[in-house]
Amino acid sequence: MTSLEAYSTVRTGTFPERVAAGFGLALALVLLRLPFRHTVRAVRWARRAGRRPLAPQRAGALVDAVRHTGRLWPGRAACMETSLGAVLAAALMGRRLDWCLGARFCPPPVEYHAWAQLPGGGPVGEYTEAGWHHHTALTI
Repeated sequence: MTSLEAYSTVRTGTFPERVAAGFGLALALVLLRLPFRHTVRAVRWARRAGRRPLAPQRAGALVDAVRHTGRLWPGRAACMETSLGAVLAAALMGRRLDWCLGARFCPPPVEYHAWAQLPGGGPVGEYTEAGWHHHTALTI
């Protein structure tokens, strides 16, 4: 993950989206300290709470709001934390995003990656225009 992608300096989203982003990221940071099965169970529960998918532009703003909130955290707030935070923030707003774990390819680097995705759509807030290809290993 590039530093531009990890730490957004632009404050985006409406006030409710920014509040949900803060709570979602805080909850994600706690859940990622637990065994992974508990994290998966919590995400599945959160997806049931969010029944309606987000509009694509609102989903992008929410992911950017979570990235911006991650700047305040003194520890690691990279792709795993921000994508999980976005999924949980969407659930707090009564909306739904998928949490995807997999790999991101662009010759020559190949890296493990996590991202938020619209149900039935593509990655949200990711640089897919530059030739990056996302291959999903697990969708929750």
